[in-house]
Amino acid sequence: MPPTAREKASRRDRGAAPRATAPKGEPPPFALWPVAALACATAALLLLTADRFGYFSDELYFLAAGRHPAWGYADQPPLLPLLSHGLDTLFPGSLVWLRAPAADVTALGVLVAAALARELGGRRPAQLAAAAAAVVSPVVLQLGHLLITATLDIFLTTVTTWLLVRWTRTRRDRLLPLVGLCAALSLQVKYLSVGFWAVLAVSLVLVGPRDLLRRPLLWLSAAGALLTAVPGLVWQARNGWPQLAMAQVISDEVASEDGGRAQFLPTVLSAAGLAGAVLLCVGLVRLLVARQARPYRFLGLTFAGLCAAYLVANGRPYYVAGLFPVLWAAGAVGLQRLRATRPRAWLTVLVYAASAALAVQVLPVYSVHRLTNANADQLAMESVGWPDLARSVAGVYDGLPAAQRRRALVITDRYDQAGALDRYGPALGLPRPYSGHRGYWYLNSPADDTATVVFVGADAAYLRQFFTSVRRAGTVTNAEQVHNLNWGAPIWICTGERQPWSRMWARFSHLESDSAIS
Repeated sequence: MPPTAREKASRRDRGAAPRATAPKGEPPPFALWPVAALACATAALLLLTADRFGYFSDELYFLAAGRHPAWGYADQPPLLPLLSHGLDTLFPGSLVWLRAPAADVTALGVLVAAALARELGGRRPAQLAAAAAAVVSPVVLQLGHLLITATLDIFLTTVTTWLLVRWTRTRRDRLLPLVGLCAALSLQVKYLSVGFWAVLAVSLVLVGPRDLLRRPLLWLSAAGALLTAVPGLVWQARNGWPQLAMAQVISDEVASEDGGRAQFLPTVLSAAGLAGAVLLCVGLVRLLVARQARPYRFLGLTFAGLCAAYLVANGRPYYVAGLFPVLWAAGAVGLQRLRATRPRAWLTVLVYAASAALAVQVLPVYSVHRLTNANADQLAMESVGWPDLARSVAGVYDGLPAAQRRRALVITDRYDQAGALDRYGPALGLPRPYSGHRGYWYLNSPADDTATVVFVGADAAYLRQFFTSVRRAGTVTNAEQVHNLNWGAPIWICTGERQPWSRMWARFSHLESDSAIS
């Protein structure tokens, strides 16, 4: 008897790849109070250490750029500069208030990590494990200490993964406008976030759930997100697409660092932390191969694809950190199937305790004098000495004759130096600084009637391209004796411009960290 049509269809289904169908059933209860306690403890720790040492270089740049509102900047969408300037206007000079949003989104990220574990079927222990992994992750704490691009980018990616996991489980299309909102905000925080969305789209096409791509509301939300990026794209186009050149500079910088590409994956694991690295590996394997995690395989593939893309392009390892929480959640859910035993419980406690002890070292919980050690944390070292830089420059500027000072200005080799002088210089009688470095070059340009330049950084050979007289007049130091990038930077007095500034200023523009003869 020939097979019926139903039997033929059944045979075809058995031979086809499994579809990413929606998971069934309601998730376990949310462990709100213990997870909230972890989140509050994280926020408290970050706020208590917020005003230790000083500003980070990018924070100084954002504060200065925010005083020049624009639809875009050479290396940055507008959200962070405008937010930083707004906070500083409301709470002048307060590091605590400036960094409060970073502490808040980091604490919320702890809650989202637990919520991801819940959506994936994690019971109370799995939710706590995922949340605790976020708390003891070095990259989470370090970026939570600063209001910079990566801080908000990681949070928005984490929220996006939660929305996608929840949509996959519930098929509630009202979640899709929130995905679009996250995309819109991401594009206003970091231009490179488009990489995440591109790899995510490819992953959805390859492994599903393809139903998501057939939802009209998804495409409407995506169109809305892209529409918000149009002003920034217009700014980039009018200014020669400096972000593309900046991406190449970052690639070159990463390639020149010790280890290069070989350090990418080890750095990813160390950024996750001891406990986080274990959960990350378990979670990635589970998302990619476990039958129970089949509907969420696209997220594992997205992480793997992003790692591959940034490995090839020499991206920075923390660019993939926004996907850590969903991997931690998947790993915690996978491990909850293991039978609970006393030795295993003690081992878990020890691993998390060791992770916490290591992770807290990325925060400024120690004396500033520890930064005099050659192996001290580089990020912390670069947060020290900004007021001393301003005082060093002011000493040289004040030494000029009064008539010469009236037609003098200050230029710096690096954007962070200019940001520091913009922050601390006015109180010392310094004029607003200029810099040819990265986005700072676009903020303002010197007037043609300038007669004298106090230049911070670079070298005499570089400066003699622009001036007939170059004389070293000072050196940058700091009271803490921390030998960071500014330590020993020369301060020059330059006169005799070889061309009017309206013609010469374009030659000062550079994206690399140090000026070079060109």
